[in-house]
Amino acid sequence: MTQMIETQNLESPLSTIEPPQHLPTTTNPTTPQKNHKLTLIPLIFLIYFEVAGGPYGEEPAVKAAGPLLAILGFLVFPFIWSVPEALITAELSTTFPGNGGFVIWADKAFGPFWGSLMGSWKFLTGVINIASFPVLCISYLEEIFPVLDSGVPRKLAILGSTLFLSLVNYTGLTIVGYVAVALGVISLAPFIIMSLIAIPKIHPHRWLSLGQKGVKKDWNLFFNTLFWNLNFWDNVSTMAGEVENPRKTFPLALFSSVVFTCLGYIIPLMAVTGAVDVDQRDWDTGFMANAAEMISGKWLKFWIEIGAVLSTIGLFEAQLSSSAFQILGMAEIAFLPKFFGLRSKWFNTPWVGIVLSTTISLGMSYMDFQDIISSANFLYSLGMLLEFASFLWLRRKFPLIKRPYRVPMRLPLLVIMCLIPCGFLVFIMAIATKLVYLISGLMTIGGIGWYFLMNFCKSKKLLKFNDKVDDTYIE
Repeated sequence: MTQMIETQNLESPLSTIEPPQHLPTTTNPTTPQKNHKLTLIPLIFLIYFEVAGGPYGEEPAVKAAGPLLAILGFLVFPFIWSVPEALITAELSTTFPGNGGFVIWADKAFGPFWGSLMGSWKFLTGVINIASFPVLCISYLEEIFPVLDSGVPRKLAILGSTLFLSLVNYTGLTIVGYVAVALGVISLAPFIIMSLIAIPKIHPHRWLSLGQKGVKKDWNLFFNTLFWNLNFWDNVSTMAGEVENPRKTFPLALFSSVVFTCLGYIIPLMAVTGAVDVDQRDWDTGFMANAAEMISGKWLKFWIEIGAVLSTIGLFEAQLSSSAFQILGMAEIAFLPKFFGLRSKWFNTPWVGIVLSTTISLGMSYMDFQDIISSANFLYSLGMLLEFASFLWLRRKFPLIKRPYRVPMRLPLLVIMCLIPCGFLVFIMAIATKLVYLISGLMTIGGIGWYFLMNFCKSKKLLKFNDKVDDTYIE
């Protein structure tokens, strides 16, 4: 038995990749071989849309705390939240490269109960987020087509857009990946143009403003805005089995996405806060389009509004892919019946996962689900706490397992790295309302009940499950 020795080095954290080795695969061996797998560039844009999708939605940070704190927030928060989450995703996705993603990690660390509960928390979070994107898309289109404001036209538009975008997802992850590339380029282009045009109009002293007098700081809104715009880095882990050479591609894609996402937020934010002098209370979601009109004209405002629609499409496709492949991955490792792992004969996509995710999200699209979305954030926080704990315990439990990518830190430093974002997660949950606690508690009870129901079905052989093999490989 050859012991792997952990060493410290001075390289960039996401460049520490050990030589290629044979890995344990968590995908069931009966899974058919894929002809088309995700390559680096489409994967970068899929991760980008899992997390951000553009600077849309960062405006409330300025409204809540002023330009200086908003800028500092988008500069500092990635280092205490996004980077640790991306590092953990890179290590665990390359060590356990199956479509179960975070479900596999919790299962390997603490057993099947926690793996199943992780799956429930993450899936519920995912489908609720999916439901919000068509609604947001139609809300943007209202500015161009007022008939979509309410009533039957609005409901039909939500239904039609959801079904159409789900059909695009059905055509395959490779197509979705390249669609994400095109959507990313088109939706980001107007912000690049706006930032360049704004340069001569920038007054740097505006960046130092802590907010105008008489406007009370809203810390709840400020931190939730940062959290919402910079999370979900781990969602891509459920597609690890669909990536070409994941041992090398995943760390590079995650590192590139972190840089790409942070620059995509901070550059337009500094350009607009420096060039435009408006009432702080005007910084609502969508203000970037109004700022573009002030800086350059209506043509750029229109482009940004169209870009917002395209961004929500990219967000929908990325999140639906993650949720659908999570269902497939959970079926492959016997957390769900075998039926849930069926793939399309034409496109090799997880059609059952797509149909299930679409159906649930479509039902939620017609609800006033602000509190449910807050509950989804609460469940996501619970899942992330379990994910950080799983990462640390797997380092301790399997010190000799082959890790193609390894976060270049020893366990004490890893604990410190994880404690900072965990503290923030606890803070986010502590400021939740009583209704959020109630809804989250009911969803968690439902997830626990689902675990015992699946165990009952296995024991009575009521449904067919894949054989689950302990494939942890230690050299």
